[in-house]
Amino acid sequence: MRKWMIWMVCLGLGLGPCVRAFAMDGSKTVTVWEEGQDRAPDEGQPATAQPPGGEQPAQPKSPDEGQPAQTKSTNGEQPAQPDPLKLNAQSAVLADGLTGRVLYGKGEDTIRPMASTTKIMTCILALELGDPDDVVTATKEAAGQPKVHLGVQSGQTFYLKDLLYSLMLESHNDAAVMIAEHIGGSVPGFARLMNEKAKALGCENTYFITPNGLDAKETDEAGVEHVHSTTAADLARIMAYCVNLSPKRQEFLEITQTQNYFFTDVPGKHSYNCTNHNAFLTMMDGVVSGKTGFTGGAGYSYVAAMEKDGRPYVIAILGCGWPPHKTWKWADARKLFNFGLEHYQMKDVYEEQRFSPVPVTGGLCWDDGSGAGTDQVSLTMGQESAGRELKLLLGEDEQVEIRQNLPVRLAAPVRAGQKVGTVEYRLNGQTVRSFPVYTENGVEQITLKRCLLRVGALFGGLWEGQRPAG
Repeated sequence: MRKWMIWMVCLGLGLGPCVRAFAMDGSKTVTVWEEGQDRAPDEGQPATAQPPGGEQPAQPKSPDEGQPAQTKSTNGEQPAQPDPLKLNAQSAVLADGLTGRVLYGKGEDTIRPMASTTKIMTCILALELGDPDDVVTATKEAAGQPKVHLGVQSGQTFYLKDLLYSLMLESHNDAAVMIAEHIGGSVPGFARLMNEKAKALGCENTYFITPNGLDAKETDEAGVEHVHSTTAADLARIMAYCVNLSPKRQEFLEITQTQNYFFTDVPGKHSYNCTNHNAFLTMMDGVVSGKTGFTGGAGYSYVAAMEKDGRPYVIAILGCGWPPHKTWKWADARKLFNFGLEHYQMKDVYEEQRFSPVPVTGGLCWDDGSGAGTDQVSLTMGQESAGRELKLLLGEDEQVEIRQNLPVRLAAPVRAGQKVGTVEYRLNGQTVRSFPVYTENGVEQITLKRCLLRVGALFGGLWEGQRPAG
């Protein structure tokens, strides 16, 4: 009786993510929900998930409900931040689906665990680095993954394509490990690929340890402890890449938009059926992709993409309550997408640029037949600049600043087609796109030999002109 009283006190204090409660004397443990389970027992059931209709959930949430112990801000402390949308999530972001620019944020730079939203990175890497027809063999480690799982047996074989549907529709943890081991050679090897990709995409506050998103931490060679984690802003940037920028974006969308998928193992002895648990895919017009997630440490998480009337948006939601509040993430998702649709329009801000010639020092300033008789160069943005577009989601009062970053002068030699500067498009003090600027012509460097040859040519011409005819 005493331990149950302690458990109820914990709930009363808002300690939602505590997965186990203990009696005062440290005796028997009472499990509130199973640790390591990818989603709560009722998570992601499309039949029961109802559209929130923009209403606030009936039950209020404490601002710090379920704050996991490993969560930390990038600056050590979460600053006070206005939240006009009154979101349930501890961290959330709405971003431009092409540039990743944050349009609305709440704790968007706070580092948090992200559960199975991790799998969007697992999927896109497998699509880019693997072959759908690859045969993948289950290892003991893969077969030993906790629920939610496909239930593979060690030695069982599957096609990579089928495992990707298992990964993204049902969020199977064993499928994620099989994919990771096949692509990266091992789970740590695949995690390195995940982290390299995250860095390449500009995600500075993301650290992957597992391919399935189960809560994890590790200590690197330098003795620094890392938690499997990201930020809402980083997660949105990864999603934007998956659906709009990756060379395999169409394949990614095809998988994540599929409602039901049937497959067998390679020998055809066992059959499987997968159902898409992204209920929000049919809740709001324009939603094109998404991935849910849940662990005891992360709470409910969600990442999704929308394209409507030519306007691409992505959202990321982290720490959006714990059981039984599985629908809170849908309410937050609707609010974020509606905010974007109401306040941002797509505009083409690209402008053709004119450049003044740039003087060149130390170059030939005469024409000796080589076409280098100039001491300045003209600039261009290249032939591909004709018909170029730069479409951005802009608020009503937002203006783009165009900045030319060009040299005052250049030193010879200068090659035709040499990159010498950039044109930056800036919004709210940040660069959203940069285009290179090239030289149209070149200038050779002046040398003693070229000077002597030039002097000789000049005097030779004079001598020829003064010789008597005949």
